[in-house]
Amino acid sequence: MGVVEQRLRGVVVALQANYLEVELDPPDAATRLLCTRRTRLNHRGAAVHVGDRVWVEAIDQQQRRAVVADVEPRFSWLSRPPVANVTAVVVAFSVEQPAFDPDQASRFLLTAEQTGLVVQVLLTKCDLLQEKASRQLVDRLQGWGYAPLLLSSETGEGMDSLRTLLKGQALSVLCGPSGVGKSSLLNSLLPQLSLRVGAVSGRLQRGRHTTRHVELHALGPGARVADTPGFNRPDLPDDVHNLEVLFPELRSQLETHPCRFRDCLHRDEPGCGVSRDWERYGIYRRAVEELMGFSRPSRGG
Repeated sequence: MGVVEQRLRGVVVALQANYLEVELDPPDAATRLLCTRRTRLNHRGAAVHVGDRVWVEAIDQQQRRAVVADVEPRFSWLSRPPVANVTAVVVAFSVEQPAFDPDQASRFLLTAEQTGLVVQVLLTKCDLLQEKASRQLVDRLQGWGYAPLLLSSETGEGMDSLRTLLKGQALSVLCGPSGVGKSSLLNSLLPQLSLRVGAVSGRLQRGRHTTRHVELHALGPGARVADTPGFNRPDLPDDVHNLEVLFPELRSQLETHPCRFRDCLHRDEPGCGVSRDWERYGIYRRAVEELMGFSRPSRGG
């Protein structure tokens, strides 16, 4: 069988240097093609990323090769890691090795909240911490506005709940700091992957990067999860005035008791009615002040 002159729809599941790996839609979902891009896409400046819905043509079934001819419009975009058409962001933090870091965790959560998508928090390696301490960490994150899921890839705790959660989303992105056990979680969910797992540096308590690129893995019909490279310090959002909506505990406070000053930054401005009695107020305040070093100050309250 030679080149087939037809157009088929699929999703980009991985990038390989200058090639795209495209998994075709049903009934050809088992077919993965190694694709190049049509030159016109480059001329239009149409970048193609993992998660993009594409149309392929010039399909060579024997060689499993094709050409990406068109890219459909995205309905969501995550810039770091770069994934298109995400439906949920799943952020993993470990309870130990490395220990939970509230400042680092907040940066990841701010990045996740910027998407406007569902944000789910995972607490991994719970077998390394006593149950009471783990529950205290769960309570702490509930105070931040999240309902974390306790997990252990060693004991299997919480894995069924994670599997159900991920199967309920078309495309979940699994992200978080290096070394928190993302690859171990995926190996537990999909043993056939045999993803490489790295150790955590004892001196710095930082994970080593074992995932080098973004790749989508099928969890079931219509459900995929993106494994992503770990990194340790996301940048803050660009807009200082958007920070208030990225902290769920501040967002809910403002929904109930709106501040009467529209451009207030809630940093002790005269007349600001926002409470400072919440754990992450200090983190919020430092983030505002860091961004104010690059932004023109507003009138405030």
